[in-house]
Amino acid sequence: MPAIPLLRRVFAGFALAVLTGCQPDLAPPLDQQLYIWQRQWRPAHEQALAESRADFSTLRVLALQAQPKAGWSRALVNLPRLKADGRPLIAVVRIDGQLPALDLQLAGTQIAQLLADWQAAGLAPSGLEIDHDSGSARLPGYTEFLLKLREQLPPGLKLSITALPAWLDSPHLPALLQAVDSSVLQVHAVSDPRRGLFDPLQAKSWAERWSRVSDRPFYLALPAYGIALLPDTGGAPVVESETPLNRPGERRELLADPQQLADLGRQLRDKPPAHLAGLIWFRLPLPGDRRAWSLATLKAVARGDTLASQWRVELAGQGGLFDISLVNVGNLDLAVPARVELNVESCDAADGLNGYRLQQSPQHLIFNRQSSVRVAAGGRRVLGWARCHGIEQGAWNVYP
Repeated sequence: MPAIPLLRRVFAGFALAVLTGCQPDLAPPLDQQLYIWQRQWRPAHEQALAESRADFSTLRVLALQAQPKAGWSRALVNLPRLKADGRPLIAVVRIDGQLPALDLQLAGTQIAQLLADWQAAGLAPSGLEIDHDSGSARLPGYTEFLLKLREQLPPGLKLSITALPAWLDSPHLPALLQAVDSSVLQVHAVSDPRRGLFDPLQAKSWAERWSRVSDRPFYLALPAYGIALLPDTGGAPVVESETPLNRPGERRELLADPQQLADLGRQLRDKPPAHLAGLIWFRLPLPGDRRAWSLATLKAVARGDTLASQWRVELAGQGGLFDISLVNVGNLDLAVPARVELNVESCDAADGLNGYRLQQSPQHLIFNRQSSVRVAAGGRRVLGWARCHGIEQGAWNVYP
């Protein structure tokens, strides 16, 4: 074989290797997981699980909790449904931070029985997560508790903890993180609620600081829900979440902003902090969960899709009698618009429904919002009805 062609091939291969080596390494996609936090499972879980399966790799399920007055109690999880889902599974044990002390013997007994019952139902959790809001001064005792608990767990079962940004200032944090396989840094609902539910800049800063404390993998727990603040006689706000509180007073609604979370997710994918293993979303939404994003919006944010909002007005009826509905055809949950106008021919009767008041003229029906509610992505809401000789299809305007 002639020498020159061989040299050319060697040089070409070398050049290709150099060019390939100069390409920046693409960051692997961040793992996306879900918390299931309902204390009592409902039939609606079946559909929610099915619709979430393609976008979320792992389920972290509230399974057991200990509270100061109520003691230990199980979440009423549908174990056959969880088994049918088939995804990797992590059991979450919530231990209230207000407990005066951690009882290792009692906790170990409760956790061992939980794992045995799940195993008998055909479930094989890959991990156990302890969710305990320990004060920073008590971290040494918490570390000792975790080390001893780990000795009692089945071989191969990973141990993780929910962690708080306040621990970043503790000199005991490195030892705590060495006691577990991974941690879940919660960056929502960790400050005075009057300052908001979530701050993306603060969350990113906490994640970067956390990445420098330990070489163990960690996850970020991110919000996909809202709360309401009620005034209290003592001046401090009372938080209303999934369960309505029988208290008077005006509610101030706080909802995590999907666009803020989408922007943060993109930044973390583009430049992830060291040891960041993924994102865990709180929580799996069910139909009728008025303080959670819809699953459509949650999946769009997790995937990094562009968020878009769009209303469509639809008419349904016959014989001149129409139901008039708003349909959210985007992937972003929306508050109903302030005003909707339709071009019509003469109408014999009409009225607004579901928080809309009708203003009528010979050529227009104008529905004005009196109270605001959110409509989930893909959802619909009837805003009124009309008996008219004609309503122009497509001749409508929506004003936010």
